[in-house]
Amino acid sequence: MKLLLPPSESKSDGGSGRLALGRLSRPALNPGRSAVLDAVVALSADRAEAARVLHLGPKLAGEIDRNARLRRAPVLPAVLRYTGVVYDALDAGSLPMVARAWLDEQVLIASALFGLLSPADPIPAYRLSGSTALPGLPLKRHWAQPVGRALARERDWVLDARSAAYAALGPAPAGSAVLHVDDAACGRALNHFNKHAKGDLARRLALAAPELHSRDDLLAWAPTAGLRMAPRGEHDVVLIVE
Repeated sequence: MKLLLPPSESKSDGGSGRLALGRLSRPALNPGRSAVLDAVVALSADRAEAARVLHLGPKLAGEIDRNARLRRAPVLPAVLRYTGVVYDALDAGSLPMVARAWLDEQVLIASALFGLLSPADPIPAYRLSGSTALPGLPLKRHWAQPVGRALARERDWVLDARSAAYAALGPAPAGSAVLHVDDAACGRALNHFNKHAKGDLARRLALAAPELHSRDDLLAWAPTAGLRMAPRGEHDVVLIVE
């Protein structure tokens, strides 16, 4: 099984070294990564335009400086770089080594800047969302084929927990399941609870390290981890939260 997670708008600071595309997984994506990096760095030269494109107010102007120094900024593993609700619930830093190894092997993280990442991939802090209208480089068109091809090469069954903006950057393989999160009382879970449930699921999977090869396997495993899951449609899965 591969679990496909969204990234986070918020990023932690710090790290060491500097970005080297050759150290990232899935090197076939590196030409696309380099093109987006160049576009983001170039955009940062015009602070007013960068603020407009990235929807940044005065209090977030420092994000433009981050983007300007992307190629020389310190790096951290992606799963530690991303913060916010999904990654707070996952809390990868507290996981034992065997669980971190499971994450690195079985989880993929969508990224507007890098296409796809493994949790261990060393990346800088940056500001770029999947819905950004990057001048001269439409992200959906840019990433659709490379990300789709990269996902198609994955031999495992894929559970797609991306948000809509990131799912638009590349289709999951045929037969994949989209993960939906519903509130037991009122249907579709609100954004915070949706994100928390996805991070919590990733953590439970990493700790249990189950062998899952299909939707049926996932549905059978869920009760053993204290989760309520049900099929939805032909392929998808719903995670029911209180």
